[in-house]
Amino acid sequence: MSNFVDSAQLHAKAGDGGAGCVSFRREAHVAKGGPDGGDGGRGGDVWLVADTNQASLLGFKDHPFRRATDGQHGTSKRQHGARGTDVIVTVPVGTVVKDADGEILVDMSGPGDKWLAAEGGLGGQGNARFLSNRRRAPAFAEQGEVGAEHWFNLELKLKADVALIGFPNVGKSTLIARVSAARPKIADYPFTTLVPNLGVVRVGSRAGRPGDATEFVMADIPGLIEGAAEGRGLGHDFLRHVERARVLCVLIDTAPTALHAPDEQLEILLRELGDYQADLLDRPRVVVGSRADLAEESHGVDFPISAVTGEGIDTLVSQLATLVAQARRDELAAVDHEVVIHRPIPEEVIVERVNENTWTIEGRPALRAVRFQDLTDDQALDEVVRRLKALGVDKMLARAGVRDGDVVTCGQLTFEWWRDQGGSGLDRDHHRTTRRERLARSGRLDLGDGDDDDD
Repeated sequence: MSNFVDSAQLHAKAGDGGAGCVSFRREAHVAKGGPDGGDGGRGGDVWLVADTNQASLLGFKDHPFRRATDGQHGTSKRQHGARGTDVIVTVPVGTVVKDADGEILVDMSGPGDKWLAAEGGLGGQGNARFLSNRRRAPAFAEQGEVGAEHWFNLELKLKADVALIGFPNVGKSTLIARVSAARPKIADYPFTTLVPNLGVVRVGSRAGRPGDATEFVMADIPGLIEGAAEGRGLGHDFLRHVERARVLCVLIDTAPTALHAPDEQLEILLRELGDYQADLLDRPRVVVGSRADLAEESHGVDFPISAVTGEGIDTLVSQLATLVAQARRDELAAVDHEVVIHRPIPEEVIVERVNENTWTIEGRPALRAVRFQDLTDDQALDEVVRRLKALGVDKMLARAGVRDGDVVTCGQLTFEWWRDQGGSGLDRDHHRTTRRERLARSGRLDLGDGDDDDD
């Protein structure tokens, strides 16, 4: 089984928020102690962090689930629940995160980059939070918010110094095994390499002076075929690893037994690179003629080599080290990478028509406004109305075309909409029903027009 995985899935589940507490102070010689329910703790977040110590997505192949812990519930005496523990998920630098539809959400291109994959739910406020001059004994509290939960597709784009590019069975694996400690599978048939192999090449070290050495990472990219840029074979899976390589090393088979002539091989490879991503042709590159020990002529390549006899290997490696060092200097001069913290764009409140007489209100702010433990409590409903009006939901519904008698749902809250010239369809001062009537409607909350006949 290969230890390199360049695509995987991630299921991120943030922790749920703890519930707020409904409690009243009860002590001897303390009359009317008042509410003292504490808040629930916030659920833990799930963060993705780009780490240079990670080389592949192998850890997600069989274990894609990452979950943060829930927040604790609030208790009496205004004691708040503990916050849930965040989960830090390390991924290799160069990991691209996509949603289920294939849209790119974030590109973790630099070491230390962070992305909030799933945000923990807010803890519910205890009843002590709702004490006011108008509300002296609030008997309600908030439920904890459910933490976010998402599936993501992860793709890794290697950031190697040198990418070996060539047709299948052209000698790439043999070359990387010759110049590094990598031990890829080598055999006399095409597509021996099915996943990229990485090798660290050390150049210029001398006995007793290892600090003089120059190191660079060489990637053996699986063989390309004509049509790879259009996705033929596994073209896109292979080509994406070339995107971030600093130097391209194009291998051409110069042996008489090659399937294509050397000039034709170079033309096809460069065309596939350009069709996939045009700026790849602007990268520093060297054209290497492999199997020079079998070639009858040089074919105009930059470096004829033979991985079997060692001919031209040292010269090639030295040139690659020079090009890599220059590319690194150019990158440092162009940009100094700073750690980037990516967060999802906040959700907005959206009003949608379900059918002719039914509407829904979506969006995290609106759902947060109605997350009370007891939606049959009149004081809790007053707070819900206040919050929804503060978000402008009544105006949004009116602009959307809601009519008197239509049913509107927001999370666990369902009510009938009524509006007159005197007030909003959410205004309980104009539209009130008894608690008995609301419970008689199969659990549906009715804020419709009616006489003021509260119990």
